[in-house]
Amino acid sequence: MGLFKSKDERRIESEIKIRQGMRSIERAIRQQEKFAEDFIKNAQHARKIGDNGQYLFIRSALKKTASVKKMLERQLLSIKNAMLLQQQAQATQQFGEAMTEMAVQISKVFTSLDLTKTQAQWEKAVAQAGDMDKRMEVFLDAMESDAVSGSASTSAREDSVTDDEIDRMINADVLAAEKQELGKLDELESEIAKELGAKQKD
Repeated sequence: MGLFKSKDERRIESEIKIRQGMRSIERAIRQQEKFAEDFIKNAQHARKIGDNGQYLFIRSALKKTASVKKMLERQLLSIKNAMLLQQQAQATQQFGEAMTEMAVQISKVFTSLDLTKTQAQWEKAVAQAGDMDKRMEVFLDAMESDAVSGSASTSAREDSVTDDEIDRMINADVLAAEKQELGKLDELESEIAKELGAKQKD
């Protein structure tokens, strides 16, 4: 491999790292699910033999496991949303590059005109003004988004897993629904991998 990597090579490496990060989080989610299965079995056994101390200890561990799983699921969702934003940014970048090339070609056509320089300066000024407006809009949107995210994070912490929820997990087979949800995550990962593979071929 050469010393200097091309733009496409850097992009592919970045996409591979993102994909690896998503798989790592998904594996961690599966691991927490397995922990939950074992804790539920142990809690049922503790209650069966009347060991209330062990039951309470296991219930606490199961509560922590459920909280960790929720956190990992939120992280995975954040990465997927970031990928969508990245794709939108790439589309905007491609549009900008195309417009830049068109502007260069148009400028070449009118190089012989006295107003060419003035026109170019005017177009640059208009573009900078428009860009400043867009940046201000993005900045304001980001501030609002951060405020909403902070509020949601606080709400999420307040809406923690309760002891009653843990008891319901022990008394009922809720893992089947979670496996189905994880299967959907696997399908989404497969779709993302196919989409990234198609981009690399392009």
